Amino acid sequence: MSRLILKRLALTALMLLGLAVVTFTVANIAPGDPARLAAGPDATQEMVERIRVERGLDQPLPLRFAYYVSDLLTGDLGTSVYTGRPVAEDMATFLPATLELVLFAITLAIVFGIPLGVAAAVRQNKASDHLIRLIAVSGVALPMFWLGLMLQWYLALELDLFPLRGRLGVFSDVPPTITGMYTVDALLAGRLDTFAEALRHMLLPALALSLPALAAIIRVNRAEMLEVLGRDYVVNARAQGIGPGRIIGAYALKNAILPTLAMIGLRFGWMLGGTVLVEGVFDFPGIGLYAAKAAVSSDFEPIMAVTLALGAAFMLTNLVIDLLYAALDPRVRAQI
Repeated sequence: MSRLILKRLALTALMLLGLAVVTFTVANIAPGDPARLAAGPDATQEMVERIRVERGLDQPLPLRFAYYVSDLLTGDLGTSVYTGRPVAEDMATFLPATLELVLFAITLAIVFGIPLGVAAAVRQNKASDHLIRLIAVSGVALPMFWLGLMLQWYLALELDLFPLRGRLGVFSDVPPTITGMYTVDALLAGRLDTFAEALRHMLLPALALSLPALAAIIRVNRAEMLEVLGRDYVVNARAQGIGPGRIIGAYALKNAILPTLAMIGLRFGWMLGGTVLVEGVFDFPGIGLYAAKAAVSSDFEPIMAVTLALGAAFMLTNLVIDLLYAALDPRVRAQI
């Protein structure tokens, strides 16, 4: 197992280096003068040139990339033109909000997706199966931003059941910062009212973000369950009089869950990217909204930092899924 971990960590490091090369190259060939953007529209040419020298923008591209990687290793992500603060500080502020939202969304997708996939397989071609498959098809077909807008219009504006935007209400106090995740920090501080308020603000964006993942989990889990339920050992278990509940839980689901785990890891990465759209719709102050505003301002350093952070999170998630796969499947362990 340790050899697998080292192998995957080395591969992750190489992929992150490749991602750094791509983001750096794209940022440097994109239209716009970084020195002019940093100096501001009213700056003189002399001021622009001074900033260009201070930031090393007058150096050859390979040397600038070496400086960029060196700065990354020391935690220096540059300074945002949009906020005027170090990008590392902005990331520490906005990243916990996005992680909280994505973790909540993937939890919703798992909690509802796996049971619905099992139910659809057990009741194949029945009315409930067709209804669940319709939900899955809708989750694939509906764009996240459109679903978010519809949830806002109906549940927030028409029925006034949920807040329209943000992480907390205007009159709610932010809990003491420990993790940066309001629900976790509120629980740690014993403030259940703030926890409930933060949860209400997260529910609509989490629903919009989770539906594609829910659909994917349902489809994969249903297909795997149908395949496993048709195997000889399951047929023999039925013939021996073993109850349907034990057959589903101890025999079928245990073997069908592995491909679903891989799908969950993949969808977690898609969710991280989808926050750019969903956070924009709900004005949810995470790194997705931060990256979108930076892109509008042609603020390259935050965009590069967010891209690397999302890429790292996606790769680490896949590492965890690989380790779980190896822990649950003896065939994978035997090949290590």
